[in-house]
Amino acid sequence: MARKLRFFKEQMTKSGVAPSPRPITRADIDLDDLEVKFGELEAELMEMNSNSEKLQRAHNELLEYKLVLQKAGEFFYSVQNNATAQQRKSGTLHICEGSIDSPLLLEQEMSVDPSKQIKLGSVSGVIQRKKAMAFERILFRATRGNVFLKQAVVEQPVVDPISGEKVEKNVFVLFYSGERVKSKILKICDAFGANRYPFTDDLGNQFQTITEVTGKLSELKTTIDVGLMHRGNLLRSIGYQYEQWNLLVKKEKSIFHTLNMLSIDVTKKCLVAEGWCPVFAAKLIQDALQRATTDSNSQVGAIFQVLTTKESPPTYFRTNKFTSAFQEIVDSYGVAKYREANPGVYTIITFPFLFAVMFGDWGHGICLLLATCYLILREKKLSSQKLGDIMEMTFGGRYVIMSMAMFSIYTGLIYNEFFSVPFEIFGPSAYGCRDLSCRDASTAGLVKVRDTYPFGVDPNWHGTRSELPFLNSLKMKVSILLGVAQMNLGIILSYFNAKFFNNNLNIWYQFVPQLIFLNSLFGYLSLLIIVKWCTGSQADLYHIMIYMFLSPTDDLGENQLFPGQKFLQIVLLLLAFVAVPWMLVPKPFLLKKQHQERHQGQSYALLDSTDDSLEMESHDDSHGHEEFEFSEVFVHQLIHTIEFVLGAVSNTASYLRLWALSLAHSELSSVFYEKVLLLAWGFNNVFILIIGIIVFICATVGVLLVMETLSAFLHALRLHWVEFQNKFYEGDGYKFCPYAFTFLSQKD
Repeated sequence: MARKLRFFKEQMTKSGVAPSPRPITRADIDLDDLEVKFGELEAELMEMNSNSEKLQRAHNELLEYKLVLQKAGEFFYSVQNNATAQQRKSGTLHICEGSIDSPLLLEQEMSVDPSKQIKLGSVSGVIQRKKAMAFERILFRATRGNVFLKQAVVEQPVVDPISGEKVEKNVFVLFYSGERVKSKILKICDAFGANRYPFTDDLGNQFQTITEVTGKLSELKTTIDVGLMHRGNLLRSIGYQYEQWNLLVKKEKSIFHTLNMLSIDVTKKCLVAEGWCPVFAAKLIQDALQRATTDSNSQVGAIFQVLTTKESPPTYFRTNKFTSAFQEIVDSYGVAKYREANPGVYTIITFPFLFAVMFGDWGHGICLLLATCYLILREKKLSSQKLGDIMEMTFGGRYVIMSMAMFSIYTGLIYNEFFSVPFEIFGPSAYGCRDLSCRDASTAGLVKVRDTYPFGVDPNWHGTRSELPFLNSLKMKVSILLGVAQMNLGIILSYFNAKFFNNNLNIWYQFVPQLIFLNSLFGYLSLLIIVKWCTGSQADLYHIMIYMFLSPTDDLGENQLFPGQKFLQIVLLLLAFVAVPWMLVPKPFLLKKQHQERHQGQSYALLDSTDDSLEMESHDDSHGHEEFEFSEVFVHQLIHTIEFVLGAVSNTASYLRLWALSLAHSELSSVFYEKVLLLAWGFNNVFILIIGIIVFICATVGVLLVMETLSAFLHALRLHWVEFQNKFYEGDGYKFCPYAFTFLSQKD
């Protein structure tokens, strides 16, 4: 049935008939009757196609025949006219007996018996134009030049009766003498695919034949049109119900495919199915089975029983249309192991927030929000349509983009940027001019005259000479704080994973040393940043961190931020050095000890063991009694330790992309505003202003709202996959794929 539906689809595609988007819903469709109907429709369509091909071939042959009659008739007519003219001319010349041009053997020629004169035969037809030269050459060589060939070009392409394609052709007429030459000519015509048609040199017969061919063409055209109309009506009637039939066949096919995976009971009287189901759905499945037993009037009900198994179950997270896109971001990295901590819960907040840190502009955020609101408001209509690849991906992540836009508005208000223009939204600026000589905010001499601006960056920072150093320092330090906080969150989640799976080794020899190492260095750096902000100190944090390693016992001097800082640095440095062997050495030896204790005294089995116990023992041997390779475990732990130690530095530096992308976005926005919009405004010309506005809109949409959005999205994706999830997330599970008819539209 699926093959017949594909056949119907192909025929509708060839005829340009589209299936009805709103199928006729009928609940009383029997599959057996439907299969019979499919067979009848297929036979009818195949018969129509066969008849149509025969009629179309005959029509194309008649068209070629008509061309041969026309072109060859023109040739014969012109030759007869030329011959008549030459005879008249030669008759006047024969009057002069002594003429030097008179034929010497005229009397002998006239005395030859007409029955002994050589009669010429002719072959006419059409041949492809690209083969015409080779055709003429082969004829000349095969007959030693004893043929006369005349060709005429057909101006319009002709439909070939055999291939059904339009090709450029020539009409040819061949004159020959002898049956032997004729057989050679016919073989050459067949070899070159030339279509031969009969032709008479009698003008009266030619006109009669042309009239007959024209009449047959009109009759065939009428017959073909009627057949195509009937075929189109049949395909349209199929198209009205095609979607419903296709869905019904897909459901039945998926049911049989699932039934084929069931096993037969030893009594061969029932089928046994084993599968996974969520705990909350067990009661629903039992109710569904009970309803199926009642509806089918079965005397034996289905038995639902929960089995115990050592196999790892699949992973299933209940999501909705808002959270599903965030979960897909996590699943693209790897599906969580059963009962493993799900990063998707935190990704809902952290992903759009880190994006917004790089895309902070509340004007651009509003544009993104309006675009996603359009997609969300029309989601019912758009979800039923076939969109392009890029549009399909954008529509699927509409709620992610909406979250990113809302967070971008928030960070844009903190940065105080609306298309790079600052606004005094939350009150007047805290800075004013020192005296009358200070005329605008871009000059020196601003002093604090009011309370600190209540929310975000003060608008008077924009345009000053210290704007870039100030924002660079601010965004760079914020990036480090956010990075250290998110990496600490990942390490803390690794503790909950280890605690849930009762893995005390990972708690004491992975979680604890990793937390100590990261916070001894970069947690301390975050503390220095916060203290410096709170105290207003001028201490050089670069100098503090560098000399913390080079000379930890030296006096800090003016770089000291709080009492006891030197002693704290020495303690943190020692803890960082201790954490490295703490991660590396103990765990492999403890794993070896656990392996030896687990398998001690299990080398022998009882002689009276049953077959089941032996089978279970062999199953356990294949999983738990593998040889413990200490060298492999130690090398693996060494790689893991080096990766974390180096990754702590590189991952922290990787979060500086938040600062770099935010700065690039701000500067690009400022360039487009000042060098395009303001420059066009300064010409005081309406035409130039309109061009400037168009260029500004195109640059903003193309560069800032499309390319910068994609760039910030990919960078936020990398921060979650590499810097955050590798601290705790293994992602070696497999997804729960329930049997449902809703997935049939997504796959064949």
